[in-house]
Amino acid sequence: MSVNVEKRVDEPGDASYAEDAWKLKERIRAAEGVLKQRRGFFIDAYRRARTHLLFVDDDLVGFASARRDGYILFLAVAPEVRGEGHGRRLVAEVAQNHRTVTCHARTTNESALAFYEHIGFRIERRIDSYYEDGGAAYYLKLGENDSLRGKLTEFLRNR
Repeated sequence: MSVNVEKRVDEPGDASYAEDAWKLKERIRAAEGVLKQRRGFFIDAYRRARTHLLFVDDDLVGFASARRDGYILFLAVAPEVRGEGHGRRLVAEVAQNHRTVTCHARTTNESALAFYEHIGFRIERRIDSYYEDGGAAYYLKLGENDSLRGKLTEFLRNR
C-alpha cells in the first residue's frame, strides 16, 4: 500500500502549523524525554525559522525548523513512522538551500546521534551544560567537505 506524504512549508513569520508541531514535539518529549524546549521559546524560534513539514492524511508526521544559516533548531519525526525516510527527507529539504547544515543533539540521545551519523553528520565538538537542565550537547555538521549537495540531491531525485 502506498502512502501519500504531503510536504508543506511555514516560511519565517508564518506559524500556520506551529500548534501541530508543538503537539508532536510534546508527544515525543513525554515518551522519550527529549525535545524539552519551553512553549514560549519553541513558538518564538518556530516563527523566525523556515519549517518543513510532512503530513500523511492531514496528520503531521515530522518537521524540521531551520534558521537562515542552515542550523536546524528542531527536528521531530513521529515514533510510529521512523525508519521510513522522513527524517532524511526533512534534512534534505533544509540542505537544498545551504552549503552546510548544523544542529545540536544531546550527548545522551543515542537514537538521534545514530540517525545524524547515518546520514553523514560529523561531531564538531562537545558542549557541557548546553541545555537548560545542565545536559551536554554535541554540535554536529553536515556539508562543505562532506559532498552534502551530492548526497542529498541524489536522495531528493529518488523520492
